[in-house]
Amino acid sequence: MSAVVVVAAVIEQDESFLLTLRPDGTHLAGHWEFPGGKVHHAETHVEALRRELFEELDIVGHVGGLVHTATHRYPEKTVELFFYRCGFEGEPKPMMGQQMRWVPRNELSSLPFPEADRALIVVLSSQKSRN
Repeated sequence: MSAVVVVAAVIEQDESFLLTLRPDGTHLAGHWEFPGGKVHHAETHVEALRRELFEELDIVGHVGGLVHTATHRYPEKTVELFFYRCGFEGEPKPMMGQQMRWVPRNELSSLPFPEADRALIVVLSSQKSRN
């Protein structure tokens, strides 16, 4: 079984991170996550992340450096995650009916995240602001 490759955007503004809530009926529903999604065949990480940010939040993403990678084996699938620091143009709007919010750095560790995101949350929670 090959791994599912996922890209996600770490978007920080004013000491807060842009997060979305996985909707009911999806894998890991009720968990907060960094916006992004699966990389399609023949798509680069940058192309996939820009597409996902536009589809999910109606913003034009500016994909920066790789922040963190993780591989996690869930009972039903293995996920390879690539987290990129991103900026954007536009006003983020939840286009898929999902909840969206800006979460202050010091509140990240109090929210439910997928197990694959845990190490990144520890890193981000302990960092100083990049603004």
